[in-house]
This record gives sequence, structure tokens and C-alpha cells, in this order.
Amino acid sequence: MKKAQKVLVRNMSPAAQTLHDEGIPFETLDFVYEKSRNFDTLAKNLAAEVKRQAEGCDLCYCVEGGVFEDRAASLLKGAAVIEGVSKSASAAALAGLTGGYQAVSAYDLADKKLTLPLVVYDLDNELLAGDVKLLLCEKFGDEAPACYIEEEKAEKLPLFEIDRRSEYSPRSALVVYDLPLLEKKRFDFEDFLAILRRLRAPDGCPWDRVQTHESIRINAIEEAYELVDAIDLGDPDKMCEEAGDVLMQSLFHTLIEEEKGDFTVTDMLSEVCEKLITRHTHVFGADKAKSAESALSVWDKNKMAEKHQKTYSDAVNDVPACFPALLRAQKIAKRMEKGGWDPATFENFETKFKEEYGELKEAVRSGDKKAIGEELGDVLFCAVELGRAVGEDCEMALLDAAKKLQKRYTCYEELVRADGKDPTLLSREEKEMYYRRAKHEHS
Repeated sequence: MKKAQKVLVRNMSPAAQTLHDEGIPFETLDFVYEKSRNFDTLAKNLAAEVKRQAEGCDLCYCVEGGVFEDRAASLLKGAAVIEGVSKSASAAALAGLTGGYQAVSAYDLADKKLTLPLVVYDLDNELLAGDVKLLLCEKFGDEAPACYIEEEKAEKLPLFEIDRRSEYSPRSALVVYDLPLLEKKRFDFEDFLAILRRLRAPDGCPWDRVQTHESIRINAIEEAYELVDAIDLGDPDKMCEEAGDVLMQSLFHTLIEEEKGDFTVTDMLSEVCEKLITRHTHVFGADKAKSAESALSVWDKNKMAEKHQKTYSDAVNDVPACFPALLRAQKIAKRMEKGGWDPATFENFETKFKEEYGELKEAVRSGDKKAIGEELGDVLFCAVELGRAVGEDCEMALLDAAKKLQKRYTCYEELVRADGKDPTLLSREEKEMYYRRAKHEHS
């Protein structure tokens, strides 16, 4: 620094006082702070000012702490670097943190994948401290053990108290300690995997250890239906619980395969992420989509290419056989239409239904069980086509109708029994009267 023709200091800080003590003349770049709108702009403006003043002279740019903790310094390419003790290392030492840790500037926190233990430096103002608290408390919990660092002082406190200081400075920092799994109040994806792996371990849960894909396959269907039920109820708490159960089923099957060496959790996540990118070429590529319909068209085109489906029949035959019959029928019909089959229309339904219903009547008269089953299937498929024609999901429409009927019949029986009557011994007129009353109450 004494040999340099010019010395610049990022801002006037306690560390800059040492230059005074050594008799080294310097200039500060505090004025750059005043003309910068945000931290990203500040870093670029500082780098630009340093480059401007370095033209034609041997310049030394000084920052407090580690050089590469300063974002402006990291933008200066080709400069000789003399590293100092980083702010994060100093904070970690004061907090008694040993071993590895993640160090992040408070200004970069929102853009990082955060892990514990964590050191947050540049905690230099109250507003920023409040933002940091909200972000970290959401991820690690309000009571997560932390340590607030100011100059050479270290104060241990729960995470939610970090924005209750009277003053902050460029030397303010925060350390958040790691916790054993069973002491945590907030968990992340890695914790989830650790728990499932522990359950499947040789000394884990006897029930979880013996499960196979086949033994728990129905659980995935049950949990998915429970999530749908929570959505229908509009219950956020239940949705949260059931979404977790669906994710657990997916990860459990993945871990079984991981143990066999067929694929890993990372393989599974990589495949689904790649699929989302390659199918959304209207977002991540050159395709264009200005509506939901055009976006779906792009998705279908990319899906067929990805699955090496050369014909529309390939797509039709790719509908999973385990789908409920109504859902499967609607998916098959939808894919047939994409392959040139006539679209379902409301106007054509009556003619087609009469035709299929007539064939069913003939089969019933003949007493041919096989023919009756075939013709009944055709009549039901007509209903599927009607659902497509009016733009409704047949599976959900039938489920909703079943739920409505349950409520109406429950009310119907309550009304009948309230009058001291037996529901199984009513006349046709009485049944219709009570049902009309029940329908009125549950329209």
C-alpha cells in the first residue's frame, strides 16, 4: 500500500483508521454509496470507479475483511489480490464455530441455498437485519440457536431476536448453529431424506424395512385421493399434511430403488427438472405461447418427442392402465382428438346416445351378458364424450355427484326417521316427497 501511487478505501470504517496510523494517504468511495440505488448497483458502481481511477496509475483498492467477500472486488479481473482475514472467519471464531460452515453476505442471502451452520456478514443496518430474520426464521425456525457478532463481542440469542439491536455496522454478523435432527423445529428436504433413510436402515423401523413397491403401491393412490379431498374441502392445513404424505410416498419408492442401485433421489429430481425445462420451451426456449391452450400444445408436442412417440396411437396407448376407468376413457378420447378424431360436441351427443342406448336395449332383450357389458361400456363412453363436449372433467363431476347424493340421502333418511317411519317401507309417493325435501335442503 505504501508503494502504490493511489490508495482507495471502499468506505470509511474502523479498519481504515489503521491507514491513518501508518501515515498512508487514501481516499474513500463513500460518495459511490450515495448514488447507488441498491446493493447490486453499488457493486457495479464501485468496480467502475476503481477501474476509472486505476487508468494510468498503480492503484491499491482496500476492503475490510476477505477480498472476495466484497462483490465489487470480485468484479475486478486481473488485479493482484492480497487476502486478509475474512469477516465470516472472524465471526465464526468469535462464535466458537469449528469445522465447515456456509458464509453469505446479508445482501445475497435471498439468492442462496442455505445450509447450517451459517455465517451471515455485512449485517449493517436495521432494515436488512429485519429481512434476514424473516428469511432465516422461515427456514430454520424462530428459536434456532444463533450468535450476534458486533466488533469483538459475541452474544448468543434465539434467531428471532437478531433485529432488536440499537445499532448495526459493517462489522455486524450473525452465526446460526446447526442442531441435531431430533432437536430441530423446522426441517428441510435433506432432513426428510435423512428420516426416511433412518427408517429403512438395518436398525430402523421393522415395518418400513420390509416394505416393497408392491406392498405399498396402493398407498400412493390413497394419499393422492386424500390430497384431492383436502383441496375440495378448501382446507389449507389438511392440504399441507396430505401434500407431505404424497411426497413421502414418492420418496419412499425412490429410496427403495436407490438401495437396489437402480436410480437415486438426485436422478429422480434431475429427470423431473429436465422434463419441466424441455417441455416448457415456450418459457426456456424459442417456442411462443400466449395462452393456456397454446402452452398445452407446446407441452404435448415436446412430450411426444421426449417419449419417442412417432404416432398418435403411441400416445393413446400410453395412457396408464391403472387409471380409474372414467379418467382413462377421457384421456384416451382427448388424445384421439389430437390425432384427428372428431371432437366431441354437445349437438352430436343426443344422436349418438340414442344409438348406443338402443343397442344396449337390444342386448338386454337378448340376455347376452357379454353383449350387455360391451353396450353398457359404449353408453358410459357417450357420457365421457358429453363431458369433453362441455369442457368438464368427468371423474371430478361424478365424484361431486356422488358426494351430493350422499348428503341428500343422509338428509332424506333423517327426515323419514324424524316422522317415525322406516325408509325401507315407504310408498313411491312418500319416497318422492321426502327426496324433494332433502334435495331442497341440499340443492
